[in-house]
Formats: sequence, structure tokens, C-alpha cells
Amino acid sequence: MTIRVLLADDQALLRSAFRVLVDSEPDMEVVGEAADGAQAVALARSERADVVLMDIRMPGTDGLAATRLISADPSLAQVRVVILTTFEVDDYVVRSLRAGASGFLGKGSEPEELLSAIRIAAGGEALLSPTATKGLIARFLAQGGADDDPVRSARLDALTVREREVLVQVAGGHSNDEIAERLEVSPLTVKTHVNRAMAKLGARDRAQLVVVAYESGLVRPRAE
Repeated sequence: MTIRVLLADDQALLRSAFRVLVDSEPDMEVVGEAADGAQAVALARSERADVVLMDIRMPGTDGLAATRLISADPSLAQVRVVILTTFEVDDYVVRSLRAGASGFLGKGSEPEELLSAIRIAAGGEALLSPTATKGLIARFLAQGGADDDPVRSARLDALTVREREVLVQVAGGHSNDEIAERLEVSPLTVKTHVNRAMAKLGARDRAQLVVVAYESGLVRPRAE
């Protein structure tokens, strides 16, 4: 299957560079370009995009607002948003994850990292940018403030003991294969637990599972 990619950035030159890179891949195609968030939301609907590369700072409707609109639209449930940012250590990144983004990528990343991020987001199997470690993710969420909201924490009551164990591992940035080895079960069993946890917690993907794990207090950010 071809991954349908939408480019959202107010710099035309940057969009052109991304288009050349994405269209050079046999399993991807650029289906539209947007100069602001409002256009990005409209094109995500009309072009049936799989992944949106979203610049966070754009005139008018910015990337954060556009991400919220896409995440809140049931008709766009299949769309994954990857935030493009100049500085990965950025409060906007935290807010983007909470708004429903599947991850983020620094604009200074290598071309192969960008292509990998698109495939990762489209597959829904991994977390964030290849350069974002679990410790970095923890600090982002710590900057945004873990709520320890009793209502949010109570949502975890719906999970089985094993699903909680898997959620902790997902929050640690581990793949299904790594979790399977750690818990001594099959990767298929892990995938089943992940999917059930996502359904019970209303998470769009693994990135959202990580947000819930930290915000509920199940996993604590490291102080490092």
C-alpha cells in the first residue's frame, strides 16, 4: 500500500524539498500541500491522507490547532500527524502530543529519519522521532505537568494487570518484540494487549498510550 502524505508548512521551499524526498520513495506519495493549519485540515479530509507532516508554527491556524481539529474528527481517525519542529525541546511538542499528534521530528533530521518517521507513523507501531529517547519524552511530559487527574487515573481501572504491564513497557519506548522478550510472551500477544489498551483508553496510537501512562501517574518522568 502507498502511504499518502500531506505536507503542511508555510515555507514553500521547504515543502518542495519534502515533496521531492517523499515522492522519490516507491511506497509513498505526496497528495497535497498546505501553507497553514486550516488548509491542512481541509486537505486531510479531501485527499484521504495517511500521514500529515505538520509544521508547528504557521500563520492563521497553527499546527497545534490543526492537530487538535484532525484528532477530534472521527472521519479522520486514520490520519497520523507528525509535528515538524525546529527545536525538539519545545513546550509545543508536549502540547502537540496531548492534542493528538503521533510524534514529532526535528527539521534538522536526516532524510532517512524523516522517511522512517512517516513509515512509523503510518504503521502505528512505534513512538516518536528516531532521535527522541524515552528520557527526552519523559522530560517533555514533565515540562507539560503531569495532572494526576483522578478521573484520568481511574481510566486505568479498565485495564487488566497484563495490559498495565504492557502499557508500562510501551511508555518505556520498547517495541512489541522487545516487550514480548521482557514479559516472555509472543509478539502477537503483546500486540493484542496494546490494541485492547488503546481501545479501553481511547488512544489513537502508541504515542497517545505513552501520554496516558505519564499523565495518569502509572509511569513517572525521570529526574535526569
